[in-house]
Amino acid sequence: MIYIGRILTVAASVILTAIHLFIFNERIEKELIDFLVITSLAYFLGWQYDRAKLEGRRREENAESYRQLVELLPEAVFIHENESILYVNKAGEELLAASGKTELIGKSIYTFIKSDYQKLSFQHIKQVCREKTPVMNTEKELTCLDGRVIPCSVSSLFMPFQGKKTLLSIVKDLTSHKEQTAQLVEKSEKLALVGQLAAGIAHEIRNPLTSIKGFLQLTRMQGEHRDDYFDIMMTELDRINLIVSELLGVSKPVDVVFKKQAVTPMLEDVVALIQSQASMDNVQINLEIESDLPPLYCEENQLKQVFINVLKNAIEAMPDGGIISVEMKRKSGFITIQVIDEGIGIPAEHMPKIGEPFYTTKEKGTGLGLMTCMKIIESHGGELGISSEIEDGTTVEIRLPVT
Repeated sequence: MIYIGRILTVAASVILTAIHLFIFNERIEKELIDFLVITSLAYFLGWQYDRAKLEGRRREENAESYRQLVELLPEAVFIHENESILYVNKAGEELLAASGKTELIGKSIYTFIKSDYQKLSFQHIKQVCREKTPVMNTEKELTCLDGRVIPCSVSSLFMPFQGKKTLLSIVKDLTSHKEQTAQLVEKSEKLALVGQLAAGIAHEIRNPLTSIKGFLQLTRMQGEHRDDYFDIMMTELDRINLIVSELLGVSKPVDVVFKKQAVTPMLEDVVALIQSQASMDNVQINLEIESDLPPLYCEENQLKQVFINVLKNAIEAMPDGGIISVEMKRKSGFITIQVIDEGIGIPAEHMPKIGEPFYTTKEKGTGLGLMTCMKIIESHGGELGISSEIEDGTTVEIRLPVT
């Protein structure tokens, strides 16, 4: 009842007046003025009491409404005094992988902030407490109770709570945002690569097409059959066919089944296969393989394709002949294959572009072969490294993990 204070105080005034009259046996006319004054004062006091009680009830209801609202917010909310957590809502429990509030309340907020961000967080807390101005959307990383590390955006503001000078921090999980950003960056990089590849294809195919068109026009104008023209046009058509074939090899999906296989016979087969071409170019291949090498989980045909491409590049890098040394050995969890030639080498300024599509140092190359090799080695969890010196040759090292 909202009138309980007034009813009680007026009733008390009436009772006290009646008792006074009964004890002192005085006439009611003499006490009437006093009675009216006391009753009015009692009524005023009761009204003030009812008003204060009503305001208190409204404040409690508002506080409960705010508490329920904060509890249901989708963003994590933490209230902390200096570094000690006093309150956390349901979203905050889920963010830090807590099974209940008791796992978080009373703990230091620095328990959950990664060490790299603790100094910055301390400065922000001091700034908010000193200047009473919010600090908005600062990025931090939090360590959850289950060990996960999540990127977050934190906004903090000064707010009294339970009679204490506290800070309210709203924490937003940025994991999905970061993943979406990474996906957008990856897509943009892929689009850039597609654009680069398309430009390279257009350039590589336009040159031989221009030559073919020119010789056809010359043949029509001169009105005579020229075998040398047709030889050049056939060469240019072969080049277009080579580019298209290598593009198909790069782009077509291949079902790869990895098996546990010995890599020694693979390399020996490839060297035997390419030995005839090497002899025709006055190139000698020396093969040195460490004994008892462990097997690899790999795809045989793909690795053979890599070995063939690397050896062919080495042969073509030595137009005057020479020696290619092929060494295979085990080094700390990897099997390494080194192909060392005595060729013309690669200039240092060209090294960063090695492996890009349509970038090549060979007269009739496309650059797609080495790009394919890198893709295959990467799919096997390995690495392909190239070092070179002008006129001192090139070393290609392939590292494949044993496990």
